[in-house]
Amino acid sequence: MELGIAGRHALVFGGSKGMGRACAQQLAAEGVKVCIAARTESTLAAAATEIGAATGGDVRYVVADITTDAGRAAALAACPTPDILVNNADGAPPGDFRQWTPADWHAAIDAMMIGPIDMIRQTVDGMIERRFGRIVNIVSRSVKTPQLELGLSNGARSGLVGFVAGLARQTVRHNVTINNLLPGVFATDAQRHHIEGMLESTGKSFEQLWNERGTSNPAARYGRPEELGALCAFICSGQAGYICGQNILIDGAAYPGTF
Repeated sequence: MELGIAGRHALVFGGSKGMGRACAQQLAAEGVKVCIAARTESTLAAAATEIGAATGGDVRYVVADITTDAGRAAALAACPTPDILVNNADGAPPGDFRQWTPADWHAAIDAMMIGPIDMIRQTVDGMIERRFGRIVNIVSRSVKTPQLELGLSNGARSGLVGFVAGLARQTVRHNVTINNLLPGVFATDAQRHHIEGMLESTGKSFEQLWNERGTSNPAARYGRPEELGALCAFICSGQAGYICGQNILIDGAAYPGTF
């Protein structure tokens, strides 16, 4: 399928690894001019080179932290008029909510709620003026199936999803869509860090937990980052202008509900 987005400009946060990188690579393969943003220059430079080589695409990078004003400004200096914005930030580590401090909560909210909302604030009006925009927030299935040990992520990501629900109904008439992707367990570094954070509380080995989590859904496997990347590219496509304000699960059918 021709997605109709060749030549568009995309800014992808968390684009050096995992699901963010997969989104960037699929967009680049569709002819989008991609700028990836993250905090570590070495991984960014390597990812930009590798994605460019794999796709023949125009891939640049910028060192930028979505949680800070300076980081968001740096990202927009590198990609001033994105047609596509992918907000993606690591989740907070698992833990016991009794031990979380206000500083822990503020850090989670900055990464998973305030940072993405501010990026939307700074880009959505330009998209409206140009009559094309695709904003995709990579959140988590935890906004529909919350896990107690992921309370920081449950709360912060749900705040972002709640905000988007109102704004998306105002932008879609201008061909600007805002949607949330809700991944389940994927074979990424973030998943490995999540499991490492559970070792002490469960008493199980990394291998045990890794295997259990990967086989506990109906698909009996981990998701592959490229599967989410392909979904992201379609949601950003010209054909997806009627899909807006949605929370789209990609979790191997793990969510148990009908609706």
